[in-house]
Amino acid sequence: MLVGVVTGGRSDYGIYRPLLRALVDDPFFTLRLYVTGMHLSREFGHTIDTIQVEGFCVDERVEMLLSSDTPEGIAKSMGLGTLGFAQAYARCRPDLLIVLGDRFEMHAAVVAAVPFKIPVAHIHGGEITEGAIDDAFRHSITKMSHLHFVSAEEYARRIQQMGEEPWRITVCGAPSLDNLRTVKLLDRTELEKRLGLSLEVAPLLVTYHPVTLEFERSEWQINELLAALDDVERPILLTMPNADTSGRIIGQKLRDFAGARPAVRCVDTLGTQVYFSLMACAAAMVGNSSSGIIEAPSFGLPVVNIGTRQAGRVRGRNVIDVGYARAAVAEGIARALKPAFRESLKGVPNPYGDGRAASMITERLKAVAVDERLVVKKFEASVGSP
Repeated sequence: MLVGVVTGGRSDYGIYRPLLRALVDDPFFTLRLYVTGMHLSREFGHTIDTIQVEGFCVDERVEMLLSSDTPEGIAKSMGLGTLGFAQAYARCRPDLLIVLGDRFEMHAAVVAAVPFKIPVAHIHGGEITEGAIDDAFRHSITKMSHLHFVSAEEYARRIQQMGEEPWRITVCGAPSLDNLRTVKLLDRTELEKRLGLSLEVAPLLVTYHPVTLEFERSEWQINELLAALDDVERPILLTMPNADTSGRIIGQKLRDFAGARPAVRCVDTLGTQVYFSLMACAAAMVGNSSSGIIEAPSFGLPVVNIGTRQAGRVRGRNVIDVGYARAAVAEGIARALKPAFRESLKGVPNPYGDGRAASMITERLKAVAVDERLVVKKFEASVGSP
């Protein structure tokens, strides 16, 4: 089976990695990798280099990301992506296309696949992120997809509510957790060497992205977060935001904040190994990244989740939800840093699974017939709510 996989940036690539390995290692599959979005941009670390260094063949480069973070720029990028993926599918049509999540790059890839009648397998559907336009993209992708690999039972029920037939849905957990069984974590000495930052005192790991349904307030939101961080007396590692509306405002504020403080580092991209290693040694995580919701519970890591970007997602006991105001963020950080809170997280299971998603996905793909029953969808009314 010729399987296409679309990756648009560091965030989805780290999640995909175990699945990509499984697809390459299984002779039943031939992998065709479509690389697009932030991967191809120097501004976002040109992470296509990482993909190639790790031994994956890049079959198609789909340029789509304009150098603009305005609503117009994002919309135009989506149009360019649809055009680019249409040309790629015309050159070589995969038997099945795998996409992940909720970003506009993924949506463009799926929109282009519909006229080609390419069956789509969607990972991480059924989730809710109330503060982001990604919510609309995710649910739209669900309705254009033919197989659904979801990370929790609640999300499976939500997809059924959307009229999807139960046989199309597989609860596999979050694929990123598969990395926990294979990625060798770096010790503190190696981390300090790579980051140029002393970690004798456990750091804060800060990952904050634009809240795209509130992009007009991005500058105020990041200023409030940085004001709260200014009182933190420990090392801080800041990661750069995704290519979303108003992302450049946030990125510049983070760089300015780090440039004025010797115990703060700002990095474009860390990679899965360094990011997981930091999660393992950090005192707490602060921001609004899905990694605080999905991966952090496996580390027993306290997370201060700011604002509405992740509102609606299933979360573990490690997550402390706070508003945007600096006082609320500071109060959340203080709570997260209390030893008793950290101690209470020991042994608590991760609601996103046990790290065996890749094998479940590949076995399901091998069992399904790519035929008219798969391609022609029927709406199945369901009763109840998630």
